[in-house]
Amino acid sequence: MAAPCTENNHKQGKLEFALDVPFPSSREASIALQSLSPDREPRKGGISKELTVSGSTLSVRWRADEARILRVSVGSFMDHLSLVMETMEAFGPPVSVTTQTHSFCSTMS
Repeated sequence: MAAPCTENNHKQGKLEFALDVPFPSSREASIALQSLSPDREPRKGGISKELTVSGSTLSVRWRADEARILRVSVGSFMDHLSLVMETMEAFGPPVSVTTQTHSFCSTMS
């Protein structure tokens, strides 16, 4: 979903885009946030990206000077998000740290 363009951003020529991605749990949303946060924009100026989690929803907000830069950043992010989601799906839901049990079985002959 695209975020509304404010009057102030319109005067500055800024473009905005917002994306909300629902996850089955807040733990999975946090894992996605941690996986995607280290990716910084390769270009220092012209674009900013903010990632946040609220409940089980990962929210991403972009602001850019040019449509091309915004398009490349969103496309790259979607590729990374797809990989994160495929990985989570392949390995199953995350195990809660509080429900993990450790057992050790030893047999002696």
